Amino acid sequence: MVLMDLKMPVMDGYEAARNIRKDNSIIPIIAVTAFAFAEDEERVKQSGFNDYVSKPISPNLLKKKITDLL
Repeated sequence: MVLMDLKMPVMDGYEAARNIRKDNSIIPIIAVTAFAFAEDEERVKQSGFNDYVSKPISPNLLKKKITDLL
């Protein structure tokens, strides 16, 4: 399982997820972001991520999402 921040200094999370998906289509990837708009969530799901959590992260929500994907 990968928890992937979308905003990183060298490569953004979208590009990193695409690179992971080239080699592994099975591993669950959850986007972690401060962006919380509906269109951001839609872009995340269309970009190869399995799910999405916005900051500040709710521990209970994150636990549920991880459990659902495993």
